[in-house]
Amino acid sequence: MAQPFTLPDFYVPYPARLNSHVEEARQHTRTWARSIGMLEGSGIWEEKDLDSHDYALLCAYTHPDCSAEALSLVTDWYVWVFFFDDHFLELFKRTPDREGGKKYLDRLPAFMPMERGAPTPEPTNPVEAGLADLWARTVPGMSDAWRARFAEATKNLLHESLWELANINEGRIANPVEYIEMRRKVGGAPWSAGLVEYAAGAEVPESVADERALRVLRDAFSDGVHLRNDLFSYQREVEDEGENSNGVLVLETFLGCSTQEAAEAVNDLLTSRLQQFENTALTELGPLCAEKGLDPAQTAAVLAYVKGLQDWQSGGHEWHLRSSRYMNNGGAGEAVLGFGMSAASIRLTPHSESARLRTHTHVPYQRVGPSLLPDFDLPFGTTLSPHLDGARVRLVDWSRRMGILEAQPGVPGSHIWDEERLVAIDLPLCAAGLHPDATPDELDLSSQWLTWGTYGDDWFPVVHGRPRNLAGAQLAHERLLLFMPLDGSAVPEPVNALERGLADLWERTSAPMDDSGRRAFRTAIESMTASWLWELANQAQNRIPDPVDYIEMRRLTFGSDLTMSLCRLGHGRKVPEAIYRSGPLRSLENAAADYAVLLNDLFSYQKEIEYEGEVHNGVLVVQKFFGVDYPTGVAIVHDLMKSRLRQFLHVAEQELPVLYDDFGLGAEAREILAGYVQELKHWIAGILIWHRGCRRYREEDLRRGTGAPWHLSGPTGLGISAARVTALFVQPSATSV
Repeated sequence: MAQPFTLPDFYVPYPARLNSHVEEARQHTRTWARSIGMLEGSGIWEEKDLDSHDYALLCAYTHPDCSAEALSLVTDWYVWVFFFDDHFLELFKRTPDREGGKKYLDRLPAFMPMERGAPTPEPTNPVEAGLADLWARTVPGMSDAWRARFAEATKNLLHESLWELANINEGRIANPVEYIEMRRKVGGAPWSAGLVEYAAGAEVPESVADERALRVLRDAFSDGVHLRNDLFSYQREVEDEGENSNGVLVLETFLGCSTQEAAEAVNDLLTSRLQQFENTALTELGPLCAEKGLDPAQTAAVLAYVKGLQDWQSGGHEWHLRSSRYMNNGGAGEAVLGFGMSAASIRLTPHSESARLRTHTHVPYQRVGPSLLPDFDLPFGTTLSPHLDGARVRLVDWSRRMGILEAQPGVPGSHIWDEERLVAIDLPLCAAGLHPDATPDELDLSSQWLTWGTYGDDWFPVVHGRPRNLAGAQLAHERLLLFMPLDGSAVPEPVNALERGLADLWERTSAPMDDSGRRAFRTAIESMTASWLWELANQAQNRIPDPVDYIEMRRLTFGSDLTMSLCRLGHGRKVPEAIYRSGPLRSLENAAADYAVLLNDLFSYQKEIEYEGEVHNGVLVVQKFFGVDYPTGVAIVHDLMKSRLRQFLHVAEQELPVLYDDFGLGAEAREILAGYVQELKHWIAGILIWHRGCRRYREEDLRRGTGAPWHLSGPTGLGISAARVTALFVQPSATSV
């Protein structure tokens, strides 16, 4: 069968080396697979299939330095996971049978007990038998924290197979953002990262395991593994197995291009993710270890883990070139032993290095003209709260009391907002669309949170970004955490408007919450303020973010979790917390967030690129990644917005009812969640209303402000403010999109 495309020129920045115990692992895993029932009689594999796939070679390349015992165990894990993939395909994907597949998957976590020495059920198939055996052999030497992480990654790997099965049933091809997110779970690379910790004897300390730097390294590693696999496995998966979960097919569909062009685009994204890995390791890892006070042994473990992930990338590439499982023009010849010969496997391509150069050579403050805005066709709308006019007046008073409208003592350049600018930004308009049924007090609270977040988003680049004071920004972020006590304890004396506003809002908002709600809400705020540091670090490097990292961090810089948390305040304990953590709910929220942040990027393009010298804008990220002009970048971003909106509606209409059935939710919980979907529709529509109605992004407003504070003239005071607000906004208080 002819290959559907020519494999691209891969970026392979690390040497591939081969573990000397490879033959021992081959013999061991052949015996083990037969003892578990995976070979003759399984209906899935025979010995020749196992031999031709050569998972021992995969593990010997991806774990070149581990002992013979560790290599054999890791190889057994990979034999198990690939057998599971083929077993699930034959039993449930080819049929297709979601109900049977769910029952099959629901049994598997029982074979990974968290309690040491706990019994497991009697296995009924080779997948269950293999998992029980491997779990018992692996976990005794690992910490409880690792076991919990690895079990979670294994569950994700198994259960997200239902997402693939559902898409096959519907003939649905995911959009690029959805695909990357879901592929991490179903593709198994986070699971592989857990085995790197085991094989390298380098457990990541629990204190840093979920910090941004480690998450990004794990995610970039995962995306690199999966995108590479998609290129090699396209023929097998798409043409033979009828799969539609493949990155080449996803981009081929989204971009409307040829298979070869899609393959090249996937390879560009793979390169970008590997370069994101490198940037994170070089710029974020050291400061994190110092910040968390890791001792030398813990720091060495983190570095060994990172090296293990690097080994996996290059080793996985070598194995794909040789395994009969994939499209590789017959393999790359005999395996190469030894470090000296492995240097030949390093490939720094002209294309990869030009891509790296593009991310650091953007010229700021270029004239781009008024932002290009496509037609935004939302299939739903919202109304505006009847309390909007009053909220506008009261917000000016609150902002003045917090000190937002004046310079901060001892902070040069800190007079970034005044009353005229506050009124022009008109954040109560946004709140009135997001929460059309809010009481006056609720609308005030929402308006004030939006104001505080927007002020902070403006404050950090001006006060800390322009002087490149990253240490000061870190300190400011850490101080903000002191004003969100979980136990209601006293807070320090605020030293500026940002701290004063947070102290006021936190006390009023968190008081009615239970402990878990308060922790979740604090995390949403902390994630947003931490994301501002990420922006400053990129700005200091003059680095345009990698597309995947940009999308995922942009949700945080925009404050999506914070404002969505405000939507959930009234849900109480009537909906299980596991529902909010579930894949479909996160998918729903992420799709809504991405639509909103990309909408903001379209409106704010001129403000950010021409007036602020920013590198954080989705259109600019697309322009640099694809090498296209501004109008083409707008078109691609708009297409992605429409894809994310379709996904939002798909999840709401197709996936949530299945989730409710899976959890056995009662009528009250289902009604609350149906209301939450409606609240998110208001959230999207309200953000569009605000962008159309505020005076923050239009060229005439930018020329007037030029990024500097707007100075008031004439008398001030609450009475004058009320008159000014009323004069500026003579419009009905209830409109719809």
